[in-house]
Parts: sequence; C-alpha cells; structure tokens
Amino acid sequence: MRKNIISSQGLKRKLLVAVALMAVLPLLACISLVSWYLVPKVGWRLDVSLAMFVSALIALTGFFVIKQVFMQFLSVTTEAKLIAAGDVSRKVEVGEYNDEVGDLGSALNQLTHRIRSNMDELKSYSDKTAQINFEIQKRVIVLSGLLQISSLISQGEDLGDILKLAAEKSRLLASSDVAFLLARESAEDAFSMKAAEGINSQYLFRVGLSPKEDLFPLFAHSGKPLILDAKESQKENLVAAFYEKFRLKNTLAIPIYVKGRVAAILGIGNARENFSYAKDDLDMLDIFAKQVGIAIENDILLHRIEKLEIKDALTGLYNEAFIRVRLEEEIKRAVAYQRPCALIIFDVDNFKNFYDNFGLLPTEVTLKKIAKLLSDSVSDIDRVGRVGNDEFA
Repeated sequence: MRKNIISSQGLKRKLLVAVALMAVLPLLACISLVSWYLVPKVGWRLDVSLAMFVSALIALTGFFVIKQVFMQFLSVTTEAKLIAAGDVSRKVEVGEYNDEVGDLGSALNQLTHRIRSNMDELKSYSDKTAQINFEIQKRVIVLSGLLQISSLISQGEDLGDILKLAAEKSRLLASSDVAFLLARESAEDAFSMKAAEGINSQYLFRVGLSPKEDLFPLFAHSGKPLILDAKESQKENLVAAFYEKFRLKNTLAIPIYVKGRVAAILGIGNARENFSYAKDDLDMLDIFAKQVGIAIENDILLHRIEKLEIKDALTGLYNEAFIRVRLEEEIKRAVAYQRPCALIIFDVDNFKNFYDNFGLLPTEVTLKKIAKLLSDSVSDIDRVGRVGNDEFA
C-alpha cells in the first residue's frame, strides 16, 4: 500500500521525500544525539557547532543540487509533452549542461529535428501530389472537351456550334482569360472572328484580319504557331499592333490548315505580366486545332455532297437545285430547236394549319402521298420536284 502511494505521487514529491530521508532526517538525528548526550556532558563546544553548521550546509547544498537536476529534468519532460502533443517547433534548451539530462535534451532536439524534416518532406510530396492531381484533372477536362467536339463532328452538327465549343474548351488551357477563333472568308483572304469565349470577350467579335495589315503574315503565312509571352517576342511595332487589336499581352495561336491553306486560327491569351507558355500548352492547343480543322473540312464535304444530291430525302422527288439546272437546260433546248416547254409550280393550301393541327408525322405522310400522286400523273420524260416546304414543280 505504501509503495503504491509513493509511486502515485509526482516526481517532485518523491524528490522531497528522498532529500528528507538522505539529508534532513540524519541531520535531525545528529542534532538530537548531540543535544541529548554530548552537550550535557562536555557543554556546548565551538567545534560541535561548527560541525553542525557544516553538516546543515552540506545537506542544503545537496538539496539545491538535486533541485537543479530535477528542474532541468522537469524542463525536458515539459518540452517532451508539448512535442508529443504535436508542437514539433519546440526545442529543449540544453545550455551548458553536459550530463545525462543534457544528453536526453540533445537527443530529443535531434528527434524533433528529424520529425520536422520528415514533415517538410511530406509536405513537399503533398504539394507535388496536389500539383500532379491538378494537372491530371486539367488533362481530363481537356480530353472531355475533345470528346465533345468529336461527338458534334460525328453527328454532323452546325459548324458554328462546333467552333464555339472548341473556343470554350481551349480557354481552359494555360489559365487563359480568353480564347478566340478566326476563320477565313471563302470569297476573300481576310479573316473574321467566328467564336470568342472568356472574360469580356465580346470586343473580339469586332476583330478581323485583312491582308493589308502587318499582323496578317504572322497568322496566315508564317507556317508556325504564334507565341507572344515573356520568353518569345516579336518586333515592337507588331506587339503594339497586336495588343491594340486583341488587348492581350500574351497569346498562343495556331494556324489551322485545310488542303494546304490556312482556313482558321485558334488562339488563347491573357493580360498577365511575366507569363510564359509551356510546351504542354502548345501540344494541347494543337490537338484542339486539328479537331477544328477536321470540323471545317467535314463541313466543306457536307456542302459539296448537298450540291451533288438531286433527290429530296422525304418524298424521293428531285430537289430544287436539280429542277433549276434541268429547267435551264430545257429552256436552252427549246430555244435551239424551237419547241415549247413548260414549268408548273404549285403549293398545298392551308399547309401550316394542317401541320399545327396534326403534327409532323401526318404531315410527312401527306407530302409523300402528294409526291406519289404527282409521279404517277406525268410521263417518263417529265421531271417532278419538291422545291419548297409545301411547294412542288
């Protein structure tokens, strides 16, 4: 029971008990023996007093030495508790002590230093991992955008919608403020803005490039991407002209070729200071540019196919383009051989009301029946066509 009580006390209490047992109690016993047995026989002598004083002084000195050791050990213990609680910035002040407690403090300082080094290293790895995850996320977003563009191309969607989506997804590259897409006009060499996405990008729709401008060769004739940033620079007059037109200090623009000719220009940009593009930015934008090139070429092919088609998809009759060409031929033939020719055009009465009341499917069925009736009512050399929504010739 006594052992449990002593062990349950703090170290300070134990130290006081130990000092009392080792110094105070023997001193009191010595005083008692002197006062009871020695003093009554020989009287109070100076050497006895001096011995008592020296004994007391030695006891007190031992007490303060033990107290100093204890306080030093208590300081190490306190710092160790704080470090164990998570405050690894703490440091044990060893001072000039070269004893075991000092060695313990030095060992504890080395341990915390290693912990801090490991934590800094882990933080560095964590930052690198976060950066890698961020880059992966960016790549996933970019790839998702490419898949969306490919899906629109495969579905034959409108070219304007594809160009707008390409500009929107391109703006995600290199933390760009805006993305723009210039396309060459079919009738001339000038470029006009077809799509622009980003912060305050509406002004870009007024931007165009004509062959007379100094900037035109940079985009249309250089045959390589245009890069303006802290690393890559152009002539000062061209940089000033570019900033005045596009309001961008940095840009990355890639020409898009269709059959060996620049058909469009896809670009991204921002107005930041001391900014430079990485090679990955150029590679990713080049992929978007190739997708846009496929979309433009696909649109050209679709228009050519439409021009080659001569039949209406719904009724199976000839379309308007064929009727017009055939009419011109018949008129020339009639003039050359002095023979009559005729063209009859009519439409279906109340067609819109019928569509509004009955819907699409019954309307298509009716148009097919009218087409069948017309085909059965003409000779083999006559041509019947659908030249409008509800117009036939």
